[in-house]
Amino acid sequence: MNGRSRPSAVWLVFHSSWLQEVPVIFQLPVAMRLLVVEDEPDLLSGLARALRREGYAVDTAVDGEEGLYKASSTDYDAILLDLQIPKLDGWTLLSRLREARNTPVLVLTARDALGDRIRGLDGGADDYLVKPFDMPELMARLRAVIRRGARQARAVIEVGNLEVDTASRTVRQAGNPVPLTAREYVLLEYLVLHRGEVVSRTELYEHLFDENDATLSNLLDVHVSNLRRKLGADLIQTRRGLGYSVE
Repeated sequence: MNGRSRPSAVWLVFHSSWLQEVPVIFQLPVAMRLLVVEDEPDLLSGLARALRREGYAVDTAVDGEEGLYKASSTDYDAILLDLQIPKLDGWTLLSRLREARNTPVLVLTARDALGDRIRGLDGGADDYLVKPFDMPELMARLRAVIRRGARQARAVIEVGNLEVDTASRTVRQAGNPVPLTAREYVLLEYLVLHRGEVVSRTELYEHLFDENDATLSNLLDVHVSNLRRKLGADLIQTRRGLGYSVE
């Protein structure tokens, strides 16, 4: 520890099933890439494991300097930030990050005073969750800040007769459920969250895989082809030399 006193409460309320390892053949969708900045090893490990179990690609940092470096050099979909971290505290990290990036930030902290919550939100945090907390609440708040970051307020995104439910991670077309594999859903969700934008192949890889993943160069082509077969050839447009888009 680094000299700060910490309450003895357990910070996260986990269900044991959230922390079990998931076999690759049952891998859940990795919808978004997150950064978790937390200096307590057990908390960091447990939180990262739970987030991955929920389907997120997760990078981690154990102090403010490492956190700021990663947050500044990678385009994360959201950052989970503890305020009481060594080398560079969370307040300073958030302030410096906001000078260059608008990445959604969810503050996770034991500091529950009203003044601290106001300071965090006014300082650039998108939400503020006090420890200890329940994992379902964390996941709901995380989904909300990601949607707001993508300028999508509702959980269900509609594109023509297609409905993508980012809360339940299901897809319906003309009212009928469409079964997708984990990676197919991942790709579709990201593209519809950025509807009208051309998303490069590099950006897709950066958001769908974490720093420990190995990827194949033709993986996107395979999944795009499968989505077109299941949802229609015109849904995903290829922009030669640029990337993909959903209009």
